[in-house]
Amino acid sequence: MTESPNLAIIGGSGLYNFKTLENVEIIEIDTPFGKPSSAITIGTLAGKRVAFLARHGIGHVLMPSEVNYRANIYALKTIGVQHIVSISACGSLKENLAPGDIVIPDQVVDFTRGRPRTFFGEGVVVHVGVADPYCTELAKYVYQSVKATGATVHQGGTYITIEGPRFSTKAESHLYRSWGMSVIGMTAVPEVFLAREAELCYTTMAHVTDYDVWHTSEEPVTVEMVVKVLQQNTATAQKAIQNLVEVLPNKLNCQCEHALQNAILTNPEYISAQAQNKYALLIHKYLKNN
Repeated sequence: MTESPNLAIIGGSGLYNFKTLENVEIIEIDTPFGKPSSAITIGTLAGKRVAFLARHGIGHVLMPSEVNYRANIYALKTIGVQHIVSISACGSLKENLAPGDIVIPDQVVDFTRGRPRTFFGEGVVVHVGVADPYCTELAKYVYQSVKATGATVHQGGTYITIEGPRFSTKAESHLYRSWGMSVIGMTAVPEVFLAREAELCYTTMAHVTDYDVWHTSEEPVTVEMVVKVLQQNTATAQKAIQNLVEVLPNKLNCQCEHALQNAILTNPEYISAQAQNKYALLIHKYLKNN
């Protein structure tokens, strides 16, 4: 691999069909957590190397609960990525967030079940802080990059992540609205938390595809509806990504890269050589002086 990409995009495989993407290479990576959802495509965009990973695999073959989120995030860190932008479809739980709009959420609620939510365990206890789960600095750049396309974009909001793959019942949808949730989707968790554990800057460009099932004057959400809006928004997402590449600095003024500094509870003397080897990419800098 040539120059390491600083930015990675996680989303649909169609996102990286840029006419201006040059010097493309495709790399296969294995991790201690298994294989990522797909090979990683790396190309030069606006003079910078950018990585693309298809979250659901090429051809969309993985359900949200089948995605190997740990392998995906670990693989991106392995190749030197520092900033991740997630592109995802979501349903709106608020009247003012209309289909076709884009939301840059600042909070997340985990309503998933049974997904591995941490890299750690096996003798290594880590309690990472996620009061503000998304990187606020990266979110600002993404917001401005989307706004520059002319699309309707909203800064802030709470993304509730459900297990899926089914859509919500009306009762569930009304419950989430009563809680003050903004959008609903199936992929933010555990991706956002794993990015924090990997000390990477992470934010989401959430594309509103429907009004879920709560809106009485709109048709209930269908796969056809989701795909149609996503296809319409692909050009917007690509333009926003190009805008972002042009303005994103190599380093942001945030604390994401120090997220584990005071999060490792286990005494280093009690961390086995096997565990140290498995988690070296994530915690080596905190153990090397012990």
